[in-house]
Amino acid sequence: MDNILITGATGQLGTELRKLLDSKGISYAATNSKILDITDGQKVNDYFQMNKPDVVFHCAAYTAVDAAEEEPGKTTDENVNVVGTQNVARAAESVGATFVYISTDYVFDGKNPETYKEMDKQNPQSEYGRTKSLGEKAVRETMSKYYIIRTSWVFGKYGKNFVYTMLNLAKTHDVITVVDDQVGRPTWTKTLADFMLYAVENKVPYGVYNLSNDNQASWFEFATEILKETATEVKPVTSAEYPQKATRPAHSVLSIEKTKATGFKIPTWQEALKQMLAVIDK
Repeated sequence: MDNILITGATGQLGTELRKLLDSKGISYAATNSKILDITDGQKVNDYFQMNKPDVVFHCAAYTAVDAAEEEPGKTTDENVNVVGTQNVARAAESVGATFVYISTDYVFDGKNPETYKEMDKQNPQSEYGRTKSLGEKAVRETMSKYYIIRTSWVFGKYGKNFVYTMLNLAKTHDVITVVDDQVGRPTWTKTLADFMLYAVENKVPYGVYNLSNDNQASWFEFATEILKETATEVKPVTSAEYPQKATRPAHSVLSIEKTKATGFKIPTWQEALKQMLAVIDK
């Protein structure tokens, strides 16, 4: 690859992707909101015309799911996830770049008792899901060469996520409660970053792919595995007992068969979690 750009490069996934590229000796340009405001179309276009990236890993996103519910249609997530994505996609298309966009299981309503395939009908139930769905639409309608990689329940070494939340709670609580009626697939940022690079390097056919770690779990089961080496007891509760502003998909297990068919090897979430826990300072 010649000229790579990572947006959102200091976030949880962006940092993981930078570490991966560094380990392989692959050079790249990295931006965040302070370096490049993706909601400013002119600045984005000027940046692309000057730097002409060949590959854009678009990791920038607004992911404060509950905060997004406070002012639907007017919040930062609308500007970043929709307007910002449209700006970056248009600029990427103008220089002929390949575009890699990260989406979410929140584009689905969570009512499918089976698995969600890539082209299943979207029906987001939250503001965050709505804006990410519109971001997908912007990419499909703007880009000639793109990968939309839809993921779920992201955790990793860098940034805030469920694993750290559970580990921190375990330091001060003998018992914690976690919902057991929401089911999905946890996704390690390293697995996600690996597939992003794999798709581009191996010229995987363009289109939409689901990527999470193998096996499924409830949040309760995920938390139990995270804390199994601690003295903290994890107890299950229902979503009704733990109300949140944003509606979470109750059953958003993504089908990863299409991604597996590319030859990419996907570890189970249990294997991924074990590897992550081995390298973090707990």
